Amino acid sequence: MVSPTKFSERETGKMMTMALADFKLKKSYFVSVEHDSDLIQFITELAEKENITNAAFWGIGALKRATLGAYDQVRHNYVEIAIETPHEIACCTGNISLKDGKPFVHAHAVLSDEKGNVKAGHLFKGIVFAAEVLVQEFDVPRLERKFDELTGLSLWDGGINGN
Repeated sequence: MVSPTKFSERETGKMMTMALADFKLKKSYFVSVEHDSDLIQFITELAEKENITNAAFWGIGALKRATLGAYDQVRHNYVEIAIETPHEIACCTGNISLKDGKPFVHAHAVLSDEKGNVKAGHLFKGIVFAAEVLVQEFDVPRLERKFDELTGLSLWDGGINGN
């Protein structure tokens, strides 16, 4: 069940509306990701194969190399951070929804080098040394992304809709 709820923002005094949903877990996938595959592409292909349109996921493991990103809120574009050395996946979390009618994987990661130094951001690409991912699909209507003029990003269109 989806219902719009209004909340007051203390700092601005403005009201914001967000959709709250009561939903059930539909299916869980425990996946060992193929060596040398791109983590984002692997999850995307899983979503396409299993027709997953709304899910959350978590991953651990190690990457041979990766590309992270930081969003420039003024210029409305990503600044890419190339990581050319092996790193542990200290944390990888994300979601799957629809963008332009196709499964879209949105992931963020915290990566740690051999000295414990970390780099973090939006995960564009990660070449897998070894990785395990838990994908939890939810039994809700389609979750779609639409372009948002204010941020320049494709965001969930008002939350969960019944389209």
